[in-house]
Amino acid sequence: MKKVISTPNAPAAIGPYSQAVLVNNILYASGQLGLDPQTGDFVEGGVPAQTEQAFKNIRAILSEAGMDMSNVVKTTCFLADMGDFTAMNEVYARQFDGAFPARSAVAVKTLPKNGLVEIEIIAIKD
Repeated sequence: MKKVISTPNAPAAIGPYSQAVLVNNILYASGQLGLDPQTGDFVEGGVPAQTEQAFKNIRAILSEAGMDMSNVVKTTCFLADMGDFTAMNEVYARQFDGAFPARSAVAVKTLPKNGLVEIEIIAIKD
């Protein structure tokens, strides 16, 4: 069974895609930028603030799907500059209790709307 997950507590999709799709017990969430869902603007404070906001957006999507951060099994972090890895990683490390999910982190030429960080997740409902 496939179900589209959408919440006003995370930024609306800025293209032809869903915030997330739940297939049986697996949630595939689109990448989240550090956008404030109310204004559609990036939060101020650079990579740390955008990383924190991306995780707030991820939590909102997880909540809409009846999950939380403990359900996350895989993340992919996209950075506009790999020089910002440490700043992103410090915020990232505080988002999980116990075992961390598997992760990839890559630098890309540019991110949508010229964001500094984008994070996507896969989560499994127990």
